[in-house]
Amino acid sequence: MPMGIELAPPSSLRWRRRQLLQALAALGGVGALPRLATAAPGAKRLFTAWDLPDGRHQLGCVRLSTADGAPCQVEAVIDVPTRAHGLLPLPDGGVLVAARRPGEWLLRWHPARPTQAQWHWMDGDRAFSGHAQWLDGHFYTTESDLETGAGLLSRRDPHTLERLAEWPTGGTDNHMLLADGRGHLFVANGGVATRPETGRLKIDLDAMDSSIVRIAAASGRITGQWRLDDSRLSLRHLAWRGPDLGIALQAQHDDPAAQQAAPVLAVLRGARAEGAEPTLVALPTPQPLGGYGGDICATPAGFHVSCPRVDAVATWSATGAWQGTQAHGEAYALAATDGSALVAGPGGWKALGNAPALHPWQGERAPDNHAARAA
Repeated sequence: MPMGIELAPPSSLRWRRRQLLQALAALGGVGALPRLATAAPGAKRLFTAWDLPDGRHQLGCVRLSTADGAPCQVEAVIDVPTRAHGLLPLPDGGVLVAARRPGEWLLRWHPARPTQAQWHWMDGDRAFSGHAQWLDGHFYTTESDLETGAGLLSRRDPHTLERLAEWPTGGTDNHMLLADGRGHLFVANGGVATRPETGRLKIDLDAMDSSIVRIAAASGRITGQWRLDDSRLSLRHLAWRGPDLGIALQAQHDDPAAQQAAPVLAVLRGARAEGAEPTLVALPTPQPLGGYGGDICATPAGFHVSCPRVDAVATWSATGAWQGTQAHGEAYALAATDGSALVAGPGGWKALGNAPALHPWQGERAPDNHAARAA
């Protein structure tokens, strides 16, 4: 949609809800150390989001020490009005955060300047789908039309976060997006239909149409689209490893046995290789993983997918060979850093590998699906 076209006004109910959330955001607690502590050599700083036992939602910057078993240190934190989801680290050390269910806000936040948070609230009959990306001087966000369910890609002003243009993503229930370094964005259309009035209730699963699309960022034109043979596999979260795009899957099968045995990783091979036509394949799993991939990251070892329904992280080599699982209770957020992978759950953080040490939270927290290394 070109800039300047007026959107339909929001319903009075949704408008009142947004006003309430804006007030809560303005009053929400923020906190940080007066000056961020200098991390010890090898320590890792990460952005992540979590829920507290009292129902509050928070975003924070955490530090993991190199000392075995040292608690996870929360350097800075901000209360957010609803669930925070996708985290896009920014070069200045801040982060752009997109809300999810309901997707009513974007937040630009810096842990060293916690009281200077920049909020942007969604207009009209649109909702953020939980992820953002930076490309060629603009932010791009995945969104949904609440009336039709159609997936949309929006280009946004880098300063104000206002929408400058929008285009269809060729599907419904769009979710994560990644830039390929060649002027394109790859977008996952999850294909699961829902309605605003019923929240997360999934409908018309027999008509699921999940896909990966390649979109030219300059024009919004779809230049490629790929689907799996099994239409009940929803493609959702993405990670690059060389020329290949790894995709975490969330199965939607009616049969419990099929659901448990469903793959949780697909790979679009050659997605950013010159002169080759990419191919999309789902990688089988030799053991049940619950049919639910919560997050994905890539390291030199291969692709890692968190599987919270079986309390584990699954790993495949760069060639797609099964490497097994590593246990971690309610494994959700993954982050690749310094050639290795970290996983978070309610019990804390640990690195994947041999005899990893747990870095427990200080206080009870339930992390969301994602984490990202802070600049």
